[in-house]
Amino acid sequence: MNEIKSAALIVNAKSRKGQKLFKRACARMRDLPFPVDAHAVKNPEHLERTVRRALEKKPDLVILGGGDGTISGLVDLLVGHDVILGVLPLGTANSFARTLGLPLGIDGAIDVFRTGVPRRIDLGMIDDDYFANCAAMGLSPQIAETVPHNLKKVLGRVGYLGWAGLQFAKFRPFMLTVDDGTGEQRMRVVEVRISNGPYHGGTWLVDEAHVDSGKIVVQAVTARYKRTLFKNWFASFFGMESRHQDTVTFTGCDLKVDTRPSLPISIDGEVLAHTPIRAKIAAGVIRVMVPAPAEAA
Repeated sequence: MNEIKSAALIVNAKSRKGQKLFKRACARMRDLPFPVDAHAVKNPEHLERTVRRALEKKPDLVILGGGDGTISGLVDLLVGHDVILGVLPLGTANSFARTLGLPLGIDGAIDVFRTGVPRRIDLGMIDDDYFANCAAMGLSPQIAETVPHNLKKVLGRVGYLGWAGLQFAKFRPFMLTVDDGTGEQRMRVVEVRISNGPYHGGTWLVDEAHVDSGKIVVQAVTARYKRTLFKNWFASFFGMESRHQDTVTFTGCDLKVDTRPSLPISIDGEVLAHTPIRAKIAAGVIRVMVPAPAEAA
């Protein structure tokens, strides 16, 4: 039994779905054996301010509700505080929740706050920015960085897919340089994943990445032709062994990563950096509530 006496809940409620899930979560949390100070934040720009104010009350547990980008963007604020992170997975992929072995439904995730145990885990770092799960370079960040503002809202999914198709036509394999401290290695690649956990986009991609290994993992999909990227995505989605055929993996505590040309990096879905960068690990820097061993089994 955990010893949580107070908690704060901060939910990214920008969408109508997020507001609905917030109300459902609040109703479910009334059954928890400790009070929960709940906040629905409709403007994402106010999320950091809300977390900071919640931390001033010194809760034992801070529950972040949203997708991987929301959690990764706010986790920096918890580092250095004597607080446990709770994850309420409300996103599409929920890669971080999958890595932790959390139930993906609201009821199951909330039950973990009552019956779970704190687990100390690592966070990845891109330069000085903490992230929870995975960063990436390649086609997806290129689409995210270049898509016109409100295109999807105005033209819908068809417009967004059309823009993605245009970016794929422009996309070219690029040169990657990784220095793990023993020397530089260069190769032509179509995608790079910088991972603290095995999941990316809700799919298991990086076998070597674990949240308590004390290591950061850089996995590169090597290729001279961009069609190899689709082959790797297909094999990864279906869990095929062939997903390893075109990958090279680097592991360490502090890796220098560069590309030619310089490329955007998406950190848990949000474009927040450009190469060159240093990919690092912050070992055991935070505690997170996870299912108790018997429950997880």
